[in-house]
Amino acid sequence: MFKENFDESKKFIPLNIAVLAISDTRSLKDDKSGALLRDMLEKDGHKCAARKIVRDDITAIRAVVQNWVADDDIDVIITTGGTGFSGFDVTPEAVEPLFDKKMDGFSILFHNYSAAKIGTSTLLSRATAGLAATTFIFCLPGSKGACRDAWEGILNQQLNFQHRPCNFVELMPRLGEHLEGGKVKKLKK
Repeated sequence: MFKENFDESKKFIPLNIAVLAISDTRSLKDDKSGALLRDMLEKDGHKCAARKIVRDDITAIRAVVQNWVADDDIDVIITTGGTGFSGFDVTPEAVEPLFDKKMDGFSILFHNYSAAKIGTSTLLSRATAGLAATTFIFCLPGSKGACRDAWEGILNQQLNFQHRPCNFVELMPRLGEHLEGGKVKKLKK
């Protein structure tokens, strides 16, 4: 993190982040990418509110994500896997219809950051992100390298209230303004 983009006078606000690995071949025991995400987010002061693995199936993926979006105790969802081009890669198809607002800039920034490390191979990812109700969702590739790049290069900054000039955390109390009744999320400080 760039020191000049960090305001130590602001108090850090830990978020509840759920991690979902999408794979037909891994179990929770050998899910290295999901474990890495959990370890990195906890090291940075956040809480892993839930962690699951689900097979590459639109209905199964969508069910877990919808349940987590409905859970007031989950602020952010990060998925890993299923963002490529094989026939089994269906994460964007499962999750993007749930977005109230798509975050096009995330994909652009992820690909720029990734290209500096792996070159044009970044084209093989359909990383995506958006907002569903009051929950941010980030869909990452299944490799440990891609998860590390997304966390270290983008997410750990934007999910930190101390990051400036702006970040996702400071927006969270206003995310529900478009919902019926103007639901406002209360952050635990």
